[in-house]
Amino acid sequence: MIVAAASCFAVMDTTISWIGAVVSIAVVLWLRYAIHAVVMAGWLALAQGGSFRTRNLRFQVLRGSLLLFSSAMAFTALRQMPVAEFTATVMLTPLLVTLLAALWLKERVSPARWVLVVLGFGGALVMIRPGSGLFGWIALLPLAAALSNASFQLLTSRYAAYEDPYTTNFYTGVTGVALATPLLFLLHGDVSDTLQSAQPLQLMVLLLIGLLGTAGHLLLIMAFGRAPASTLMPFQYSQIGVAAVAGAVLLGKRPDGWSWLGMGLIALAGAGSAWLTVREAAARNQPVSALAADTLAD
Repeated sequence: MIVAAASCFAVMDTTISWIGAVVSIAVVLWLRYAIHAVVMAGWLALAQGGSFRTRNLRFQVLRGSLLLFSSAMAFTALRQMPVAEFTATVMLTPLLVTLLAALWLKERVSPARWVLVVLGFGGALVMIRPGSGLFGWIALLPLAAALSNASFQLLTSRYAAYEDPYTTNFYTGVTGVALATPLLFLLHGDVSDTLQSAQPLQLMVLLLIGLLGTAGHLLLIMAFGRAPASTLMPFQYSQIGVAAVAGAVLLGKRPDGWSWLGMGLIALAGAGSAWLTVREAAARNQPVSALAADTLAD
């Protein structure tokens, strides 16, 4: 689930980088959350047992606000940064989440898992290559997105087990579109004019962005409801590899040798984490799928 979510986000970022050159970022941001809200509203209305009621409205609003801020920073940065390098910078998030999980959620993080997270972070640094010219002022935007996203993911991890994932994902879209609407007017964005003047391919890309965001966050919520944040974080490094491939295929921007080295380190960290997960599950005499033995239940 976490790898599928990371793949959705990587492809979404790539399409945003492409569409951001011709469509206002404020309009893209608003449509992304509007589509999200409509899809999840329809899902809840048609699903048996679906409910729009939440146990903790403050959690939903705070979570949605953090995600909207992260999206705004990311969408703006993607207009000027290559997707792979942007994704590598945002991959500070897993390291921040692991640190916050140990401090805030009191999750036990084994030394071996710390080593793997640091290895993955080192791979991200190899891709970024500080001093290479990528760290201009624009690099502050994905850093701000990473900090906001880390708080967002920890909040999701803290409450995911107590809320229905479909209801939570619905409020993700509703909160986002509610907060993005004033921003849209402030920046003089006009959704109707954009849709009327857009080419068919551009309309398809705008729809795809909303659907990828909806699917990715639903998978993220479901994953955090089944495993601790510190276990899931190394797998999010796969987003860098998917972003590099998507950028090469869709935008014609191929990673260089250093980037491939960084992706190799990240893949090694993810494989090592998977091996640790299997070994830890076997030590508890549980099947690998029973990863919900989570400190969140305490």
